[in-house]
Amino acid sequence: MELLKGKTAIITGCNRGIGRATLEKFCAYGADVFALVRQESEPFLQDIEKLKAQYGVEIIPIYADFKVEDEVKQAVKSILSYKKNIDILVNNIGIANPQAMFTMTKMETIKDAFQVNLFSSILLTQLISRSMLRNKKGSIIFVSSSAAFDGGANIEYSASKAAIIGAAKRIAKELCVGGIRVNVVAPGLTSTDMGNSMSEEDEKVALSMNLMKRKGQPSEIADAIAFLASDMASFITAQVLRVDGGLN
Repeated sequence: MELLKGKTAIITGCNRGIGRATLEKFCAYGADVFALVRQESEPFLQDIEKLKAQYGVEIIPIYADFKVEDEVKQAVKSILSYKKNIDILVNNIGIANPQAMFTMTKMETIKDAFQVNLFSSILLTQLISRSMLRNKKGSIIFVSSSAAFDGGANIEYSASKAAIIGAAKRIAKELCVGGIRVNVVAPGLTSTDMGNSMSEEDEKVALSMNLMKRKGQPSEIADAIAFLASDMASFITAQVLRVDGGLN
């Protein structure tokens, strides 16, 4: 299926988990991708070479530490130097810390999470959307979490993921006149490093609130992201798509 054929995307945090699944899904659907990760590694370079050979697309690795604004700005300069029209931006990058009590959480920990999960993604969106506005088209997807609704994770993760939703809705209002759609995907418990790190007891409780009684797979979240990125979602903006197995 060539759902994204001819499109160029930026995907952040795509070396593992939902981001890695999204990278492969976009390649399978025909998109060229700027793959933005924190640092270069041989396994990641080998991985993208395999994807390029398998799907016949272009994947360009870009590196930036999202805790450092200047590195995000430099990453954007690198991306724009290729003179490609950017059609899609997937703000997937995020950090999560081990579960801790709110009263014992340091403010520095909260600030670091907001810097990566929210502020740097907003900065990246601000810079890339200027390019999209010149082309009068684009699709931006933020990856939030079901924790934004139910506080199911620690304070810094739940709060930063909730803030993403508010930011995305405001950005959608401003960019719509320029032909840019902005949406959010909010995954529930997913089989990633984070999702698999829960204790057996905590996982049992989490799944008891899920109608489908199982974890989501990263590829299932990636399919939702690909749908919103594609022209099939051309009349969808400012929405939150919950992919959580019927969390209640």
